[in-house]
Amino acid sequence: MKNTTSLAPQAPYDPQSVASIFEHAARLLGPSLRETTNLEANTHHGKGGLAQMVEQWHFGYAPNSRSEADFHHAGVELKCTPLKLQSRRGGDIRVGEMFAGVGGFRLGWESASPRFRTVWSNQWEPSTKRQDASLVYVRRFGAEGHVCADIASVATADVPDVDLLCGGFPCQDYSVATTLRNAQGIYGRKGVLWWQIYRILEEKGERRPQWVVLENVDRLLKSPASQRGRDFALILASLSDLGYAVEWRVVNAADYGMPQRRRRTFIVAWQASAPASGVLARAFPAKPKGEQRELVLAGNFAELSQRFGQGCRTSPFLDSGHMENRKVQTVATEPVFDGTSTWLADVLVNEADVPEEFFIADAEVAAWAAQKGGKSTMRRSADGHEYRYSEGAMAFPDPTDRPSRTIITGEGGAGASRFKHVVRTPSGRLRRLVPVELERLNMFPDGHTEGVSTSRRAFLMGNALVVGVVERIGRGLLGV
Repeated sequence: MKNTTSLAPQAPYDPQSVASIFEHAARLLGPSLRETTNLEANTHHGKGGLAQMVEQWHFGYAPNSRSEADFHHAGVELKCTPLKLQSRRGGDIRVGEMFAGVGGFRLGWESASPRFRTVWSNQWEPSTKRQDASLVYVRRFGAEGHVCADIASVATADVPDVDLLCGGFPCQDYSVATTLRNAQGIYGRKGVLWWQIYRILEEKGERRPQWVVLENVDRLLKSPASQRGRDFALILASLSDLGYAVEWRVVNAADYGMPQRRRRTFIVAWQASAPASGVLARAFPAKPKGEQRELVLAGNFAELSQRFGQGCRTSPFLDSGHMENRKVQTVATEPVFDGTSTWLADVLVNEADVPEEFFIADAEVAAWAAQKGGKSTMRRSADGHEYRYSEGAMAFPDPTDRPSRTIITGEGGAGASRFKHVVRTPSGRLRRLVPVELERLNMFPDGHTEGVSTSRRAFLMGNALVVGVVERIGRGLLGV
C-alpha cells in the first residue's frame, strides 16, 4: 500500500486543457490505482473520499459535491468507484470507432463538435489482401490509435477506455445487394461480428463506455426471413443485459435534406443508470404513424435464437423504438423536415472536369438501357423449385432534380449495370458518376478516398454512411 506522502504533486498540468488533465491523471494514477483504492477505508471524506484526496494532492483542486465539472475550465470531473476521469459539459468525449471504414463516423462526430475526439479505431476487411479502407483512414487521420487487424484478434485490454463506442458493423448479410431470404443474419460470416462488439463491451465491465452508437441496414429489423426480427431481438437483449437502454430509428438521409436516399438503422445505447433518451428524436424529428407496440424480450440468448419470430410473417420491430430492461416500445414514424434539400444536381462536377473513361459510348447505350429496363424471367432455386423473378424498370438516366438513389458497392467499373448511377450532361452525353460525386453524396470531403483506384473508391463509398446523419446524432447527444 502506498503512503499518503507519495501523493504529492509530481508534474504540472494545464487546468484548462482536457488532454493535459487526462495525461497527468494517467501518469499519476495508472499503475498505482488499484493499490491506492485501499486508502478509501482509511479516509474520513465518506463516499468518493479517494477521489477527493487525489484532487487535493495530485491536482491541488478543492473537492466539491456539486453536479458541475470539478475542472470547470476544461469541463472535466474526477470520479471514484472506480476512479476515473469523466467528460462533463465542455470536456472532450473520447470516441472508439469499430469497423471504421474510411472514417464516416469520425467525420460526423467532428462536424458536430470539436468535443468529440477519436482516440482508437479499427478497420479490417477479411476478403482482401490490400486494406484500402484502412489505408485511406490513416492517410486522412493519421496512424495514431488505428488498428488494422481482425477485431477478433484484438484483446479488450488493448482497446482504450472511451466515453462513446461506435461502428457500422458489417452488413453484407443483410444488404440490398442480396435478397432477404438469402440473408444469413447474425450467424452469417460477417454478421457474427456483432458478438465482437458484445465481447468488448462485456469485458470492459464497469469501464464500458457510457454511449454506444451503431449503424446497419434497415433490414436488420426484419432479419432473418425464417424468424422475423430475431437478429435485432438478440442485439437489444445483449445490450440490455450489459446495462444499456436503447433507442433506434430507421433514417433515410434524404428525408432530412441530404443528397442521397439511403435508409439505415441507427442504434443509440446508453448506460441505463444515466437517463438520456431522446437523442434520435431530437436529431430526426418525426411524428408517430399508427399504434405503438409493446413486447418483452424473454429468455436467454439460446432461447431467443431458437424461438423469437418463429412462424411470424412480419417483424414486431417498427422503424422507431425504445428498449429498457428488455421491455420494448416500438412505433412507425413519419419524418418531419421543413429545411432545404440537396439534390443530385447539386453535387455534380462540371462536364469539362469529367475524365473520358466515365462517358458511355453511343454503342453501349442499348446495353445500359436493357439493364435498367423491367424484366420477368423464370428461375430455379438450389432445391429445384422454379419461380418467376420480376423487377420493374428504373429511370434511365437518373433524374437530377431530387436526391440520388442509394450508392452500392458495385457502383464502380465501366460495365453496364442496373444499379450504377448514370446522368445526362448539359451536352447530352451520358456518363457515370466520378468518385468525388460519390463522396459528396455521402457528404465526405472532396478527394477523401484519393490514393486507391476509381473502382475501389466507388466500393468504399458504397460501404460508407452519410456523414450528415452522424453529425445530427452528435448534436443530439450534446443536446444542441
